[in-house]
Amino acid sequence: MPAEWERHEATWLGWPHELTDWPDKFAPIPWAFAEIVRHLSRVERVYLLVENRKCESRVRTILKKAGANLSAVDFFCVPTDRGWMRDSGPICVRNGGTEVAYNHFVFNGWAKYPNHKKDAVAVTKVNQKLRLRLWQPEHKGRRVVLEGGSIDVNGRGTLLTTEECLLSKVQERNPGFTKEDYAQVFREYFGVTNVLWLKKGIAGDDTHGHVDDLARFVNPSTVVTVMENDPKDANYAPLQENLALLQTMKDQDGRPLRVKTLPMPAPVYFDGLRLPASYANFYIANKIVIMPTFNDSNDRAAL
Repeated sequence: MPAEWERHEATWLGWPHELTDWPDKFAPIPWAFAEIVRHLSRVERVYLLVENRKCESRVRTILKKAGANLSAVDFFCVPTDRGWMRDSGPICVRNGGTEVAYNHFVFNGWAKYPNHKKDAVAVTKVNQKLRLRLWQPEHKGRRVVLEGGSIDVNGRGTLLTTEECLLSKVQERNPGFTKEDYAQVFREYFGVTNVLWLKKGIAGDDTHGHVDDLARFVNPSTVVTVMENDPKDANYAPLQENLALLQTMKDQDGRPLRVKTLPMPAPVYFDGLRLPASYANFYIANKIVIMPTFNDSNDRAAL
């Protein structure tokens, strides 16, 4: 499985439409996604999932107004429930040459949301057009549930994940799976030889412990991880524990990892619920990095 920063043909995006993902805040969201497409379309292709042709026409208008390079955007009329493609989309792998294939894991709405059935089959529908080799990973006689945001790789054989996401009884993905079960799955379908287990994810993450807003590889030997400086904050102790673990961990060749820290923004709440605001939830495209900011004093330091 290649690392996120390795050169790639395109980025998958699902156009936003699920209002409950942004309750009472949806109006600016399409424009925020259009800004993402604008930046991506300058450096690579964008594969964009939309509900239907009517939606495609509307999205084209928004993207044109936003200044996106429409010649670099390919539209796929594939209905989705939410369209968070890092989690529900295909996970790409390649062989020693240039052949690319897809791993299509089961997506079950993070073992939380019932409206996930369209997302669960979107990969198959997309691949009817792309016609790449497609695997549906199995272990112990059953399909494996996995989201892309629950793992991060360095492209050399090492993978980061969390116990809270993959081993917890809360929002349980694969009942009965152990670390060794996951190691076998990662070895067979990703070519991973070294699995690094962190403990808990950040507070407010309704995926229950995804690593993609916690700790990320930025090159084969370097991990950036978020840190909370307020001892009274719910994130303080778990993030300290994860930092201590990372500082003892080694890569696939037995070399210690280089560990860098990112600050956390001030807690963000909506209707009394904490949101999983994190600078680690970035995306590395071919020539740019897209990163969330929060109108926070730590924005500049994180950038």
